Amino acid sequence: MSGVRTLRRLGLAAVLLAAVAGVLSAPPALAQAKKEPRAATKPAGPVAANIDRNGVLILVRSALLALDQANRTGNYTVVRDLGAPGFQVNTDARLAEIFAAQRKQGLDLSGVAVLEPQLTLLPQIETNGLLHMAGFFPSVPKQLNFELLFAPADHQWKIFGISINLGDSTPQAPDGPTPPAPAVSTETPEPPAAAITVKPADKP
Repeated sequence: MSGVRTLRRLGLAAVLLAAVAGVLSAPPALAQAKKEPRAATKPAGPVAANIDRNGVLILVRSALLALDQANRTGNYTVVRDLGAPGFQVNTDARLAEIFAAQRKQGLDLSGVAVLEPQLTLLPQIETNGLLHMAGFFPSVPKQLNFELLFAPADHQWKIFGISINLGDSTPQAPDGPTPPAPAVSTETPEPPAAAITVKPADKP
């Protein structure tokens, strides 16, 4: 994935439930065959998420601004409380350790409140049920790259994983041979005009 670093996975909570139903014995003449319920089919791969642009903006901005406040104050309680149960397995101290480098950089994410994110990975539901998206906020001289995971909890999408890093805002030209020096011209150029002008036609 271009321009996006590997996402930090911040914990995975899995709960497996199993139920065993007892089968009562019955006389052969009265026994009836039971239809086995069909197993729910899972998608073979990620599917597009049913979420509009405004929903995407709310999720991305709220997650990154919460992280910005945590990095500024060193208090990760709020961003932890906004997370899904799988994210909350990380203590405040653990989150402070994970984002220590960005905190030392003094990374300012407040611009995401007004900048428009460009998505490089459109919102999709992974096979594990997580909402996944990635993109960047164009800025000068650096752009902010992000990757986010959200898990369903309490009928909402809550933070499950978050990764950010800075990248160049303009593409870098590949190294190549040094271009030749331009030829020196002795012609005197015309000064720029402040209005649209038409040059007179050359006389025959």
